[in-house]
Amino acid sequence: MKFSLFVHMERADPAVGHAELHRNLVDLALMAEAGGMEAVWIGEHHGMEFTIAPNPFIYLADLARRTERVRLGTGTIVAPFWHPIKLAGEAALVDLLSGGRLDLGLARGAYQFEFDRLAGGMPGPEGSRHLREMVPALKGLWQGDYAHEGACWSFPSTTASPKPVQEPHPPIWIAARDPSSHDFAVANGCNVQVTPLWQGDGEVETLAERFRKACAAHPDTPRPRLMLLRHTFVAENEAGTDEIARAMSRYYAYFGAWFKNERPIRQGFIEPLTEAEIEAQAMYAPERMKEQLVIGTPERVIARLRRAEELGVDQYAVWIDSLMDFGRKRRSLDLFIKEVMPAFA
Repeated sequence: MKFSLFVHMERADPAVGHAELHRNLVDLALMAEAGGMEAVWIGEHHGMEFTIAPNPFIYLADLARRTERVRLGTGTIVAPFWHPIKLAGEAALVDLLSGGRLDLGLARGAYQFEFDRLAGGMPGPEGSRHLREMVPALKGLWQGDYAHEGACWSFPSTTASPKPVQEPHPPIWIAARDPSSHDFAVANGCNVQVTPLWQGDGEVETLAERFRKACAAHPDTPRPRLMLLRHTFVAENEAGTDEIARAMSRYYAYFGAWFKNERPIRQGFIEPLTEAEIEAQAMYAPERMKEQLVIGTPERVIARLRRAEELGVDQYAVWIDSLMDFGRKRRSLDLFIKEVMPAFA
């Protein structure tokens, strides 16, 4: 089982500048490469200071010139917000600039807030149509002289320019949750990304079983890779574990508020939650965060990761977004690299 870092610029305090956040992101990405992680992943989000990622390709192009080995992944591109020709060309360009290190993660999208602004109010779940049409279109454009007639897009014969460095194309990863998404990914030769979000090991086992069944349903297709994305933090002691659990309780309360799309938003910041509102959300209580997320001393984290290894996870992505201060993130990643990863060498 290999490891990767899933990271964004994020802020809850307007006093923290974007330039500082970018320096912090680069620092963490360089730590990941120096520490032997396989990849760094950056996603796509719009209009929110909670996750600042309007175009992951720009981040990845910047990291391409700062790094030498680590793979650079989109985690994930939101298919309904892109035209296939534009996506094929930009992805290929980053693959070229990085010397063939791009991994292209795709998703249907999550926040209705974004669909209301970039997709004319389309209900988020309908993004699945675009995702499933996007995959064959990308492959065709990278091969060249490809015309497309679909429900979401239509265009005459076109060739992506430039073409990717990797043959036949960069690895494609599909963010999957329901069984049909797993089946689609496997049937189309795509790797699979899964995340239990705030849920625990039981949800991980469910997602891994859906992946296993999809592979079994397509015995003639080579088994793709499975990536597990989880909020994972290493602490020096129990006091540090408790501190992280409280921070993650706050993080997921804000995550839920963004997802519900009901709260006022000004200047990219959602209206602050009161302590009472945070405490009222029992599913995100600190004690549940300690149980459900992968938080604790190196020994505890190693024990939790063993189960992922047993389930056949090929790449474990450390999701470091948390609204915690940079120092805490950096200490956690340092401990993960030095104290956890060697157990899986």
